[in-house]
Amino acid sequence: MKEKELLLKYLPINSVDQVMNWIIENNVHLKIAKKRSSKFGDYRPPIKNPYHRISINHDQNPYAFLVTFVHELAHLVVWVKHKNKVSPHGSEWKSEFRNLMEIILHKDIFPDDIREVLLVSIINSKASSSSDLKLIRVLKKYDNKPSGTYLEDIPEDAIFQIENGRTFKKGTKRRTRYLCSSVQNNRQYLFHPLTPIKPI
Repeated sequence: MKEKELLLKYLPINSVDQVMNWIIENNVHLKIAKKRSSKFGDYRPPIKNPYHRISINHDQNPYAFLVTFVHELAHLVVWVKHKNKVSPHGSEWKSEFRNLMEIILHKDIFPDDIREVLLVSIINSKASSSSDLKLIRVLKKYDNKPSGTYLEDIPEDAIFQIENGRTFKKGTKRRTRYLCSSVQNNRQYLFHPLTPIKPI
């Protein structure tokens, strides 16, 4: 089956049958998307199309790809039950995400370190996987390419460059993100601790 062969390129092998079943049962059109810095995936309901659409960034490792898929599938389940009458990441979504994750957490899919973090994470899931630092750190361990340097690795006041070439000075941490100043115009921006950077 062509779809199954495609899934084998992106998912842990032991999860493919379950994901394939979910796709068929829910009439999902799965789109493999290019890298997006603002999100790992998204869900669109069957308003303009006769199917549910889930898109997942192609550049994630298999375990991160699976977690993102389940995150978006939970949005689908919530939409079917409630349409747009509830908060996108409210209690309904958290409950559905937890229920879906529990199905695959009890199968031989995730390494022990990821599984242990997920078991804690699903108790009160974040709106974005990138907001859960413990989860994103353990998932990044399984990336194929070297992780390089992240913003949290360098000291305060250090100068760094981001992917688009812009240069910043690292500032203090505000709750979950660092407030950094642009070297070019001194404007301030909030950055995720795990933003890939190049120290200057």
